[in-house]
Amino acid sequence: MPNIYHLMFIKRSLRAVLFITLAVGLLGCDAGVQPRSSASPETAFQDESSYRAFLGKLYGGLVLTGQDGPAGNPDLQLIDEGFSQYVRAYWQLQELPTDEAVLAWGDEGIQPLNKQQWTPANPFVEAMYNRIFFQASMVNEFLRQTTEAKLNERGVSEDMRQRVQQFRAEARFLRALSYWHGVDLFGGMPIVTEEDEIGLQSPTPNTREEVFNFVEQELLAIEDQMPAPGAAEYGRADQAAVWMVLSKLYLNAEVYVGEPHYEEVITYTDKIIGSEAYELADEYMHNFKADNHTSPEVIFPVPQDGEQTRTYGGTTFLGHAAIGGEMSASKYGYNGGWYGLRTTSNVVNRYPSDSTDVDSRAIFFTQGQSKEISGLKAFSSGYALPKYQNVTTGGEKGENSTFPDTDYPMFRLADAYLMYAEAVARGAGGSMSKAVGLVNDLRERAYGDPSGNITASELTPEFILDERGRELVWEGHRRSDLIRFNQFSENGTWSGKGGSIDGTTTQGFRDLYPVPESQLQVNENLEQNPGYGGS
Repeated sequence: MPNIYHLMFIKRSLRAVLFITLAVGLLGCDAGVQPRSSASPETAFQDESSYRAFLGKLYGGLVLTGQDGPAGNPDLQLIDEGFSQYVRAYWQLQELPTDEAVLAWGDEGIQPLNKQQWTPANPFVEAMYNRIFFQASMVNEFLRQTTEAKLNERGVSEDMRQRVQQFRAEARFLRALSYWHGVDLFGGMPIVTEEDEIGLQSPTPNTREEVFNFVEQELLAIEDQMPAPGAAEYGRADQAAVWMVLSKLYLNAEVYVGEPHYEEVITYTDKIIGSEAYELADEYMHNFKADNHTSPEVIFPVPQDGEQTRTYGGTTFLGHAAIGGEMSASKYGYNGGWYGLRTTSNVVNRYPSDSTDVDSRAIFFTQGQSKEISGLKAFSSGYALPKYQNVTTGGEKGENSTFPDTDYPMFRLADAYLMYAEAVARGAGGSMSKAVGLVNDLRERAYGDPSGNITASELTPEFILDERGRELVWEGHRRSDLIRFNQFSENGTWSGKGGSIDGTTTQGFRDLYPVPESQLQVNENLEQNPGYGGS
């Protein structure tokens, strides 16, 4: 499946832009960037294909962790390279502290995520914070190297100039995506752009509202410069991807900035749905198998490939770590299980049955597994959930049993359906009959018939929260959803939460992650988020 992530392009990008390959230091931003080579931009960009290659490196930042494939020459220091992978770090912060997932391992920082007991020294919190700024820093350098003045100096052809303008819009999308992750996870943080000079001074923090406004303005500014929905090369963003991030931003605006923007959710999800560029896959699991690049439902994937795009994060982690006990790893296309991820009884109880006989989204493995979690570190405690599988819809195994061909579906159409329905259920306008129809489309696919359909009176915000938990389980949305419904910290309990095996509530400051201690030590301008002590 050709796409901009593939190693043939990544290798070229590493040669072409070696002079700006970023080694994020403790500052986690441009001020910590140092050149890794004496090569000059003039030399690197003699070949005009280098611009596309550089863009490939920006997209590759979501999946690759360094310069040598799965491991060996990492972008980020002080943490296991696989642990630092973007999707893996993001997924763990969004899923492990919720009712959807627990991880058995004893590595530093993992059990505190299970229990909502992390500190500013948590290595996974630090990895995610640094990944955000690593991405932003790479985008900033790309934008510096693609100004009109730079293109004029190099005598770039008119055809490439036009392509570079779209490349710049895509780069800004990727930066906005990361800053949306930042505003969701950390609140306020420094906004560093191409206008900031490298290394002159430590960046100053911006408020959560300022980061929100920056993401919104960036996405609105590039909207018309992006490819039409469905028209982009696989793995690259189009207008629908922009609309998805805007919808996510507005869906959670009441949390982020204290004012609702549900009308805008309807506006942008309606654009996605109305474009008809995407449609639901016939089978739910088509979105999570080795040939999910052929699913008509995935709006923005993070591609992986067993031969050319290898990582120990992403679906490599999500696939292997969900296998253990009496499960056959080979059945799911893997060469072994990592005995890690399971789900809680809260998730199991959302479905009408403990089996897949009723709802095909209930993909639990139960043999040798207890439904209730009696110990966070025992793989047999809690049902397994083998969602990300390295086999195709036709039953063929992926090319490599260690590194899957399964892409991570960061955004898919089903989420747009549910966001539209939630905004309608919250009274923001739109069409109730359309909202009910969209939800029932998902449920008919899951049930195989209309037996699970709902009526307008049943379409409440609370129903949508549960339905999102059924449809989008383990897709990196749950923490944000629970916070939006005020059920993440001070309300709601599940196994392990608060350090109790039965679960207990936690303090509200846990709705935000702390600024990493390592950042505070080197940048006196930063302030710690409330509840974590220090400044």
